[in-house]
Amino acid sequence: MSKVKSSETVKVVVRCRPLNRKEAAGVTGTPGGKGGIVEMDVHRGQVVLRNPRALPSEPQKTFTFDSVYDASSKQRDLYDETVRPLIHSVLDGFNGTIFAYGQTGTGKTYTMQGAWLEPERRGVIPNAFEHVFTQISRSAADRQYLVRASYLEIYREEIRDLLDPNVHAPHVPNVHTQPPHTLELRESPESGVYVRDLTSCVCKSVKEIEELMNVGNQVRSVGATDMNEHSSRSHTLFLITVECSQTGPDGRQHIRVGRLNLVDLAGSERQAKTGVHGERLKEAAKINLSLSALGNVISALADGRSGHVPYRDSKLTRLLQDSLGGNAKTVMVATLGPAPQHYEETLTTLRYANRAKNIKNQPRVNEDPKDALLREFQKEIARLRAQLSHREGRGKHRKEEGCDGEGDEEGEEEVEKERKLQEERLEEEKEAIREDGSLLAVEKQRLLGEKEIMMGDLRKERDTTEQLTAKYKAMESKLLVGGRNIMDHTNEQQKTLEKRRQEIAEQSRREREILQQVMVQDEETLELRETFSSLQQEVEAKTKKLKKLYAKLQSVKAEIQDVNDEHVRGRQELEQTQNDLTRELRFKYLITENFIPPEEKNKIMNRLTYDPEEDQWKFQLLPPSESQMKKRLASAVGYKRPISQYARVALAMGAHSRYRVGE
Repeated sequence: MSKVKSSETVKVVVRCRPLNRKEAAGVTGTPGGKGGIVEMDVHRGQVVLRNPRALPSEPQKTFTFDSVYDASSKQRDLYDETVRPLIHSVLDGFNGTIFAYGQTGTGKTYTMQGAWLEPERRGVIPNAFEHVFTQISRSAADRQYLVRASYLEIYREEIRDLLDPNVHAPHVPNVHTQPPHTLELRESPESGVYVRDLTSCVCKSVKEIEELMNVGNQVRSVGATDMNEHSSRSHTLFLITVECSQTGPDGRQHIRVGRLNLVDLAGSERQAKTGVHGERLKEAAKINLSLSALGNVISALADGRSGHVPYRDSKLTRLLQDSLGGNAKTVMVATLGPAPQHYEETLTTLRYANRAKNIKNQPRVNEDPKDALLREFQKEIARLRAQLSHREGRGKHRKEEGCDGEGDEEGEEEVEKERKLQEERLEEEKEAIREDGSLLAVEKQRLLGEKEIMMGDLRKERDTTEQLTAKYKAMESKLLVGGRNIMDHTNEQQKTLEKRRQEIAEQSRREREILQQVMVQDEETLELRETFSSLQQEVEAKTKKLKKLYAKLQSVKAEIQDVNDEHVRGRQELEQTQNDLTRELRFKYLITENFIPPEEKNKIMNRLTYDPEEDQWKFQLLPPSESQMKKRLASAVGYKRPISQYARVALAMGAHSRYRVGE
């Protein structure tokens, strides 16, 4: 059962970081906003881009988005205006996705994660963690929640589980023993595209989910380039699944499942600027390939006329299939760099973001899905409660009448007292049997044995009940109940302040939308309102309009030239990357041809097969007959060195009197 919602477009916002010291020193005194090439009109939601190499008469490029945030914007502003409504939708059972897109070094990771220890600089992900658990604590008391988290990265087109328990050293903190193993993508009609065998951890508080994030970040692939000292070398996706159980109007329990994808993309790179080589070059090639596939998907969806959307060209686009044109509410944060030397990359990012505005999704509430884990938890808890009720006399009666948790604890205490009384009674009976002189020794032993058996059964019953109680409490503790305080800072003043902040953000969004609509309507109705009192006035108006149209024509021509130049630069960059990779391939081919015997090379080649689904070569397993090691000689089995036949026969016959040493 799912509630269908009308289609809505992807929400696109743009954020521009300030100039860093190196960039500011290189462009000091340059006209155009302290040397920057980007101007942000926050009230109108517009971005104006200036070409630093163009003539002053050339018109500037203007783009309009849902929201824009300049260099002075705060982390909290972006979250309250753009992300907060999406988190509310996820808690209501929708799928939601937030991803940052842009050139390397433009602040994607800062926007998504920020500085965790500084409240004012915390990014989207830590604020989303706090928001989810705060809303759960403030929800109605008849709701039960189950929160799960997973963390993965796409490194060189390989999906890795960053929460794999086998990756981290068991006794040494913050150290991993081996790289995460590669996972496979699968697709099902019910859940869509998913990652097989991905670790999913139940979280009960903000602290627990933050610890998972820190554990995953320790094994995430990062590296230094000329543009970014801590450059992300992989795309990461942190998935939060929130399951909510609530009694519906029909009196039955209904479960809604919302999934939140927090995506931190690696930035697009150009080798000439990043200065990467070797392994870093291979990483950059894979990053650019997946981002190119993402751009193709965005272009195909925005065009609307293409019957085929190339989701399968990349692991990234397959994972984001629901987020782009599917069942999800999506927010795209495009990050920009204001330096003149990054003009081409900034223009490319703005074009992609402008196309993404036209993508339409069909979000719907995920109600009563088949793979809901919360229902399994509830069934297991009910089963354990029934077993405990069967073992506990009066405790069963209390639970059947719907007692609260305090009543259950009182019943458990009474049962524990009754067990102790039974143990004391058995001890007294045993002592009485020992002191009874009229009984025969055999009879005493039999009676004491029976009492020991009864004591053993009682202890076994107690241990079994304690295990059931511990398992029951452990299962129940994983569920979060609305109305209970999960965090200490939940109070009425903060609720009022948060509500007011939401109202201000919503009002700002509406004002921006109205202003954009007015601007469009003014251009469309300008001709209808024009009246002329003389021919001269009409000529002047027509001349002005002609100049305006001519300026638009020049702008379109410049846009076409920019697209052609961008295509040429991209092709040259790909050719350079291809040449570098070809040079490295020839080097390894030379080593293979000269230092590996031909028969060994042929064996390896015969075992290689290409998997088009995974887009990589794989080794076939050897047949059992070939994979078994050769057996050792019979004379050496079980011994450090071979021995003679005579010695083996003597050892098999055992000691002989002939060889005994006299005492």
